[in-house]
Amino acid sequence: MIGRLNHVAIAVQDLDAACAVYRDTLGATLTPPLPQPEHGVTVVFVELPNSKIELMAPLGEGSPIEAFVARNPGGGIHHVCYEVDDILAARDRLKAQGARVLGTGEPRIGAHGKPVLFLHPKDFLGTLVELEQV
Repeated sequence: MIGRLNHVAIAVQDLDAACAVYRDTLGATLTPPLPQPEHGVTVVFVELPNSKIELMAPLGEGSPIEAFVARNPGGGIHHVCYEVDDILAARDRLKAQGARVLGTGEPRIGAHGKPVLFLHPKDFLGTLVELEQV
């Protein structure tokens, strides 16, 4: 059901500092910052030959990653994102197997302009999982 790894997301408090680490220390190519007010984050993607790293920082009050960043002020891995061909079929299959879909259970448009869903970390070995339709 799942396809390739789309990205690993790292939540940070200081997006500029995180970008400097990847750009200046590791020599990576970065996308411009992309505010995602509907998701409460600003993201920058680190382009890799085989995948991406998503650097994300809280945007606005009540950001869903605010508590995570408070617990991990130096940053930390927030979630992994896998590609799926049909997000609704994947959702229905997972729910039938007892997995919990976060939010309303309906896909929302993510940073790549494609439908995404998040799955409860307690159902996936302590890892928050994002599914993105490709």
